[in-house]
Amino acid sequence: MTVNPHPGNPGQLTFAIPKGRILDEALPVMARAGVEPDADFYNPKSRALAFGTNRADMRLIRVRAFDVATFVAHGAAQVGIVGSDVIEEFDYADLYAPVDLGIGHCRLSVARLASDDNEGGSASHLRVATKYPSLTRRHFEAAGVQAECVKLNGAMELAPSLGLARQIVDLVSTGTTLRENGLVETSVILEISARLIVNRTALKTDPRVPALVDAFRREAEERARKAAAA
Repeated sequence: MTVNPHPGNPGQLTFAIPKGRILDEALPVMARAGVEPDADFYNPKSRALAFGTNRADMRLIRVRAFDVATFVAHGAAQVGIVGSDVIEEFDYADLYAPVDLGIGHCRLSVARLASDDNEGGSASHLRVATKYPSLTRRHFEAAGVQAECVKLNGAMELAPSLGLARQIVDLVSTGTTLRENGLVETSVILEISARLIVNRTALKTDPRVPALVDAFRREAEERARKAAAA
């Protein structure tokens, strides 16, 4: 992979956005808040990771959703958009999520094989496949169950049928993928939506960051008003 050879200067704001499910919904929200990527962003042949925008003082980086939170928390990016699942999983002290954007809705759920009527083994110990080990452990600890988390980054639905884990914790939207793999959703850990996130230090020291927060908050409020009036 390559990085745009002209990524900007240290005075630029860096805005981290996620690859994957949230991006298509996030782009029109960003445009209404005054942030638009340059043409190369939409070029399917481009391997760049950093892109210019309609603002000379801002660049975008497009990274994995989990990495958005890490870049912002450590100050490599000052602003980002990411799902609340990622925020809760990492719980970074230096990351602040001031605006619920009202997009990217789904849920983090527990699921098992429909044929597994004992719900996964003993009452005190359970093996669970997930890419959310922290949220998974907290959820099961609250029920008095020790969760042994097997970290997977994809194909979660295969784990129960192949004997890797009796249950999974994964993102669910319609539930179709679960059903097609013989799984049933047994509980919801977290209702999820996309959030604007900022680095706490940048929020205090760079006036452009609170200005962006205000712009995205106004956009979200206006969109909510239009939806309520429809």
